[in-house]
Amino acid sequence: MTQELEYAMEMDDELEDDYYEDAQKDRFMTFELDGQDYGVDIMHVTEIVGLQDIAVVPDVPHFVKGMINLRGNVIPVIDVRLRFGMPEGQYDDRTCVVVVTLETSTIGMIVDRVNEVRVIPEEKISPPPQGGVASTDGTYITGLGREGEHVTVLLDLVRLLNIN
Repeated sequence: MTQELEYAMEMDDELEDDYYEDAQKDRFMTFELDGQDYGVDIMHVTEIVGLQDIAVVPDVPHFVKGMINLRGNVIPVIDVRLRFGMPEGQYDDRTCVVVVTLETSTIGMIVDRVNEVRVIPEEKISPPPQGGVASTDGTYITGLGREGEHVTVLLDLVRLLNIN
């Protein structure tokens, strides 16, 4: 009887995980950089916090602004503008840190402003352009989400946050 109960509980957990993943499918947390909308898969977004004191860390890439203490957890913070090779922007009251988690890594991304969570179905996503915003190991872009005349650049967080 105990094995049957454990099996049933495991199945419930799997169904819950599948339901959660289905509920989050095609959802992107969108943000703005220099007037352009970008989106990341909502499954990776942990939270959004206001800009706070950043401890500078020596000998890191120029786009790594430093570390923040987020409720006792110290996480690195990057400026996405600088990662893209854009000029550094002025931080204001709309500037936010989008906290994302990839596998076991948690990283904060400084963005100009957070917009909203958008549902962009797969059939409304075009492949990324060739020769766009690129890094040495490929592109940061997974696709372009089209909503009427509006375009949201969808980002590959694994490549974007690959800090070497």
